[in-house]
Amino acid sequence: MAITDIESIEVLKFRCREINRKAVIVFLVYATVKTTIALLVWFGLTSAMAAQTVRPGGGEKGRSGAQTEVETTRILFVFDASNSMNAFWGRQRKWQVATELLSASLDSLYGVEGLELGLRVYGHQTRHVQGQQDCDDTELLVPIGRGTNLIIRKELGRLRAQGTTPIARSLLYAADDFARTSGPGRNVIILITDGIEACDEDPCAVSRALQSQGIIVRPFIIGIGLEQKYKETFRCVGNYFDASDRETFERVLDIVISQAMHNTTAQIDLMDHNGRALETDVPVSIYEQASGALRDHFVHTMNHKGRPDTLVLSPVPSYRVVAHTIPPLVLDNVAIEPKQHNHIEMNAAQGWLDLGLGRTRSDLNGVTARVMRNGCELVHLQNLGSKVKYLAGVYDLEIATLPVTLIEGIEIGGGQVVPVAVPEPGALSLNTGTAGYGGIFVRRAGDWHQVIPFDGGNPTGRYNLQPGEYMMVFRAKRAVDSTLSATHPFTMRSGAPTHLNLTK
Repeated sequence: MAITDIESIEVLKFRCREINRKAVIVFLVYATVKTTIALLVWFGLTSAMAAQTVRPGGGEKGRSGAQTEVETTRILFVFDASNSMNAFWGRQRKWQVATELLSASLDSLYGVEGLELGLRVYGHQTRHVQGQQDCDDTELLVPIGRGTNLIIRKELGRLRAQGTTPIARSLLYAADDFARTSGPGRNVIILITDGIEACDEDPCAVSRALQSQGIIVRPFIIGIGLEQKYKETFRCVGNYFDASDRETFERVLDIVISQAMHNTTAQIDLMDHNGRALETDVPVSIYEQASGALRDHFVHTMNHKGRPDTLVLSPVPSYRVVAHTIPPLVLDNVAIEPKQHNHIEMNAAQGWLDLGLGRTRSDLNGVTARVMRNGCELVHLQNLGSKVKYLAGVYDLEIATLPVTLIEGIEIGGGQVVPVAVPEPGALSLNTGTAGYGGIFVRRAGDWHQVIPFDGGNPTGRYNLQPGEYMMVFRAKRAVDSTLSATHPFTMRSGAPTHLNLTK
């Protein structure tokens, strides 16, 4: 680690230029006024009854709190009985396959502690007529409650698919379906559909509102034989699963029900230089990898036992985890294993760069250092006089002194404090007595490099210059001959004043 000359700065600039040179759905139109008004009224009436503390990713348990009682999970199946469900899927119609497999799953859920089930169906009451679809054709057939498995199964057996697809309105009315229940718990919607919204309303907006109000956790959507162009439209509604055939639907249905019933926990282990999960107090962001939606944002904390805080996450999507160290750490495609405690490890060994000043009243106060790595990648702007934590690694400094000070190869180890001292500048008092052209030059590696240009104004004043050999070249503005240029060599010493008076 050494302070280098101006030539190093030129090399750095060239290297940066070379690196830079080489480096070189919206778902539907809008929610109708009717739906918007209904949404506001519905939330106003139901929020007091249905409000619950739900963390992004599901669950009510705190990050580090132990759960001593079985948490109530309420699952509302929202089932598509629109006319398109009459299409054949293999040797059976879609609605027949869906009702048969959902019924089988209901049998396996009978008697599960803490589980409440309900059924809402749309498209089953009014026959579809082109241009005259009934967008109010959505009905809560089985209110959410315990032991409703057999009732739901019987209702599924009576269904006939014939109507339209009012998905947004069905999700909206689900707010009231959950409001009929009582007590804390997780409210989950599982939407089973083969088509997209048909009533010019916005399921994404409704889903976001339900989640932000704490009425539901992020819904699950099982798409039955959907065309590829429609699949992406459901990503903003919830956790989308694609079922391309009967076997896939059966497997996906089991996965989704399992995910809906069971909380999955995780902790982010910020590993120090000794391989221990002891780094902490770092802001962390968790995004869904596919959609980019922010799922959580918090400051990493150790609990009273000295362990990283516990998160409740849905194991359905994969995640991008960003630890906002300097520079940030990013993990892509983080998969969460369901029904177990997951450890997300990030190598976050850090040390401190101490740019302390030798004295309280310093001319370097407020001067900024550009902290870089890999030659020219800007990592941070750090003021002289401060101490900042960085990931362990090798960094370069470009400090905005006059002239610029470049310090290369600063190695910061995990747990280390690395002090870097910048020489105190000297104070040049300059008096030219008149306006003019020229500048102040510093000598580095045998050449003279301009530090301060004179642009025709009066350069009289004070200048803080780093220690070194300097020369001032000056020609008065009124002078008309280059031979009237004056040169004045001078030396700057750390912390010492220098006077240059051309009027004498």
